[in-house]
Amino acid sequence: MNRLFSEKDIVILVGGSGLYINAVLNGVDDFIEVPDEVRENLNEEFKKSGIIFLQTKLKELDEAYYNSVDLNNPQRMVRALEVCIHTGMPYSSFLNRPKTKRNFTAIKILLSTERELLYEKINSRVDEMMTQGLLEEVKQQQNLKGLNALKTVGYKELFAFLDGSYNLNTAVSKIKQHTRNYAKRQITWFKNQDDFEEFEPNAFEKIKAYIDIIISHG
Repeated sequence: MNRLFSEKDIVILVGGSGLYINAVLNGVDDFIEVPDEVRENLNEEFKKSGIIFLQTKLKELDEAYYNSVDLNNPQRMVRALEVCIHTGMPYSSFLNRPKTKRNFTAIKILLSTERELLYEKINSRVDEMMTQGLLEEVKQQQNLKGLNALKTVGYKELFAFLDGSYNLNTAVSKIKQHTRNYAKRQITWFKNQDDFEEFEPNAFEKIKAYIDIIISHG
């Protein structure tokens, strides 16, 4: 960010992940390194006992984080648990530490629209991605399907189709469903923040006026 602001007066960040945006604006929490075997042991236990094991263990070791994390996200819970186990301290205690100072002012804007229209757009976008070759792209990565980076919406459903778990219509329907679910969680996260100003996506003049007001008072 410092490099960008050395070249530009205004930088626009467009993103969907609240955690990524938060990291850019507020800095990343600094955690100590955890030995690989701690993570490996947790992942092995997860494979044997399922997600209930992670949920129960996290509630035991860090109830505060348990109450805030997505309990259907094993990677995030494993990350928290490995820190708890290795340090003997709650993962949430690290999240409260001072973050990196930023030498810029953020103008936070949330583009939002009616839920029904949003879901229509998601469904159309998935159909378009399939037409443009998403299945062929997934086929090329089939030998890498065990990587966490490929356990994402779109890939995991089509891997299941290629494994024979779903037919193609079911896989596409699940991509749409899971994308809608993800969008709903994103909306909830952003609406729970108190510093995002909400606009319709096509409200260009209102957005520009809002930015101008913030800059003029900056």
